[in-house]
Amino acid sequence: MVLTLGEILLRLSPEFGGTWIRQAAIPVFIGGAELNAATALANWDIPVAYCSALPDNALSREIETYLREKNIHTEKLIWGGERIGIYMLPQGADLKNAGVIYDRAHSSFSGLKKEGRDWETLLQGVTYLHLSAISPALNQDVADLCVEAARQAASRGITVSFDLNYRAKLWKYGKQPADIVPEIVQYCHVVMGNIWAAHTLLGIDIDPEVALNRAGKEDYLRQAELTSRQITERFPAVHTVANTFRFDAGQGINYYATFLSGQDFVVSREFNTGKVVDKVGSGDCFMAGLLYGLYRGLEPQQTINFAASAAFGKLQEYGDATTQTITDVLNRIEQ
Repeated sequence: MVLTLGEILLRLSPEFGGTWIRQAAIPVFIGGAELNAATALANWDIPVAYCSALPDNALSREIETYLREKNIHTEKLIWGGERIGIYMLPQGADLKNAGVIYDRAHSSFSGLKKEGRDWETLLQGVTYLHLSAISPALNQDVADLCVEAARQAASRGITVSFDLNYRAKLWKYGKQPADIVPEIVQYCHVVMGNIWAAHTLLGIDIDPEVALNRAGKEDYLRQAELTSRQITERFPAVHTVANTFRFDAGQGINYYATFLSGQDFVVSREFNTGKVVDKVGSGDCFMAGLLYGLYRGLEPQQTINFAASAAFGKLQEYGDATTQTITDVLNRIEQ
């Protein structure tokens, strides 16, 4: 079973121009990076459980029912605390720009500590544990929890994966990402992100021209291989590294990804579209695709093609999590 650990969030997505005020309505999505990955995996028939923290109230119980309906195991949820975290992202905005507004202070998840956790029960039956850089960005207690979760899982022979998703509006508690994230990654086996996030969160070297997006595809691919190998050298437990490339092209996107496993370095096919519906959750969908390939024992080229196709397909879906089937993902690769 795959276990994803992270904060469940309510995403409010108002339409700019005052429409949300006049209509007295804002679309609401249930998400969070780790839940988005879990939703995709469950949709692809991978047994998956989700661990987060929720206040014990009627709204949270409805969310629990929703997760079960998605075939996500909920027995590892932690009940208690004050509230569910929220983030507001106006329609058409991107999580990586200034449009996102976080409202996560005093959430149930942000109050978790590593002390008092029953790791034996939490990790029972788990073969993969997935974490992301969103969680340790909240506060020191949650950062310590993530370090301990990765350590406990690795000590039990569980494969630990980590998403280097960086959000500039987080990390407000006096620590830089590079102070915390390497402590987690030392226990990880699979790392996903991009060359820029690896530089920011892990201190991995990057060519100055590449860092400024003033390079060509071959330069980016060369940097991806260098970045991937530096990660495996600096963190000996890591055996698999994937990097994504998503470039704006007018209203559309150019998308491809790389995969390093042992000595094998492979590149996905490139996907292009002239229009994007919603950028939220694309990276989470890629992470799910990567875990799907690893869980099913696919070859490196099959794995990276599946992950890239899934992430690209998510760009055409409104909401946080994908509803793509395995057939949808595979057909896109063949087209």
